[in-house]
Amino acid sequence: MNEEKNKGFTKIEDMIAWQRAKDLTIKIYKLTNEPLFSKDFGLKDQIRRAAVSVPSNIAEGFGRGGTNEFRNFLSIAKGSLYEVKTQLIIAQELNLVDIQNKDKLILHIEELTGLIAGLIKYLKNTEIKGSKYNQSSTTKI
Repeated sequence: MNEEKNKGFTKIEDMIAWQRAKDLTIKIYKLTNEPLFSKDFGLKDQIRRAAVSVPSNIAEGFGRGGTNEFRNFLSIAKGSLYEVKTQLIIAQELNLVDIQNKDKLILHIEELTGLIAGLIKYLKNTEIKGSKYNQSSTTKI
C-alpha cells in the first residue's frame, strides 16, 4: 500500500490490491475445482462470483477516473471479500474445504481487506480528484 500511495499508479495491473484480489480469485477457482467442492454447484457458483467481483470492482472503479467513484467500487469489493470469507467458513463446516486451506485463504482475505481499506482512506484524504477531471488521461490516481 505504501508503494501505491507514494508512487501513484496509472495502470490497474500496477496496483497491489488488484494483483492480490486477482490471486485470490485464482485460488478460489482452483479450490472449487476440487472434486468434493465442485459437486456443490450452488456454493461453487456463489463463491466464484463473489471472488471474481473483487478484482472486477477494483478495476471498474479505477476505470471510472474519479476518486469518489473509485472509493465506492472499492467499498463494494470489500463487501465481496466478506461474502467470500463467509462462504469459505460455510464450505469448511460442510467439509468441502479443510481448515488449513480455509485459514490460509482467510488470511489472504484479511490482508486484502486491509489493502483496500488503506486505499479507501488514501483516496478520501487526497487532493487528487481523478483523471477524468484533468486534461491528461495519464494522470495518476
